[in-house]
Amino acid sequence: MGFGGISIWQLLIVLVIVLLLFGTKRLRNLGGDLGNAIKGFKKAMSDDEKNADSSPERLEKADDKVINGEATREKDKQ
Repeated sequence: MGFGGISIWQLLIVLVIVLLLFGTKRLRNLGGDLGNAIKGFKKAMSDDEKNADSSPERLEKADDKVINGEATREKDKQ
């Protein structure tokens, strides 16, 4: 038995069918796109962690610049 009751031969058959349907070039492009997406996600997460470390200082400075206002509809103005 293989993964979750699927044998290695069944996995190979599925792999061959996928290769025939999509072709190696399309699968290579798909793998590259997926890799770039994961790399971008990891970079965004690390940037977010760096920004989170300095955010309390930014919040203290931003408290002085709070703008109070009131939202009204166009119908109410007329």
